[in-house]
Amino acid sequence: MAKGPVLFDLEGDTAPRPSVAEAPMVVDLPEQDAPRGQAMQIAARLAARKPSRLTRLFWTLAGVIVAAFVSLAAWTFITDLMARYPLVGLAMSVLMGIFLLVLALVALREMAAFGRLGRLDTLRHNAAQALAQDDLSAARGVTDQLVRLYKGREDTRWGRERLAELRGDQLDAAALLSVAESEVLAPLDLAAQREVEAAARQVATVTALVPIALADVAAALTSNLRMIRRIAEVYGGRSGFFGSWRLTRAVLSHLVATGAVAVGDDMLEPILGGSILGKLSRRFGEGLVNGALTARVGVATMEVCRPLPFTKSARPKVRQIIKSSLGSLFSKGDAKP
Repeated sequence: MAKGPVLFDLEGDTAPRPSVAEAPMVVDLPEQDAPRGQAMQIAARLAARKPSRLTRLFWTLAGVIVAAFVSLAAWTFITDLMARYPLVGLAMSVLMGIFLLVLALVALREMAAFGRLGRLDTLRHNAAQALAQDDLSAARGVTDQLVRLYKGREDTRWGRERLAELRGDQLDAAALLSVAESEVLAPLDLAAQREVEAAARQVATVTALVPIALADVAAALTSNLRMIRRIAEVYGGRSGFFGSWRLTRAVLSHLVATGAVAVGDDMLEPILGGSILGKLSRRFGEGLVNGALTARVGVATMEVCRPLPFTKSARPKVRQIIKSSLGSLFSKGDAKP
């Protein structure tokens, strides 16, 4: 039996031969099943969506009408109760007064939370202005505000003492703010980064293990809200419910506008290397991508809540956070979950 290629003589064949140039173009089909972090993308767009004026007007009027009906109903109920049963009506009036007092305290707490977030924004703006103008006196004012902001916090005591020792030796604004950043904010940056890593692991795990529809979206949104609130608390901007929601909308709106919620293989390359998304199961890949997107949200939150811009201290790398938080899900040399 002959080995090797078989040759066919086509000299007698008069049929036209096909040309390579006339061959149709091969179109690559999109990877429909590749994980794209749908839970985080949906959660980001839901949180960043700004209602229209008509929608805001509708909810405002609805809230006023409901509050009016509730107030009139409560007033009528208490007056009728006072007329029929004076002692019971008096007790109900006391309870209603306590409820209104608690409601006022909650409102004051929300206002104080907005004030704390505004103070962080003002401090960061003043620091940026001092750096841009190289104003040493303005930089000293910023460091004084920073010390007052963290006065009484034990985790910044050593850094504040070091800043007091070294600030007299600094001769320009950049050097002074760099010392304040490295001595006072360094431990806070580590604490905030740990919060980001914990949230990324939680979102990845829930998405991978919970197959219920929309449960991953709810888990991603809840985890990101909690992460943003805790990062704000780390930097001294402890916020209430409305303050946390406003901060979340600001962060996610920025990410959606800049396209940072898009995903690619490069996000997970530090974990496994190569074309990762094609090696993972659909559900597990979605979990990793959602965790990676959560890390992006966390880094953006650190930039928003930090009282000083990143100058001397390096801005946290999203790839490094992904590697440290999600890399433990894989064993060395193994590219499968």
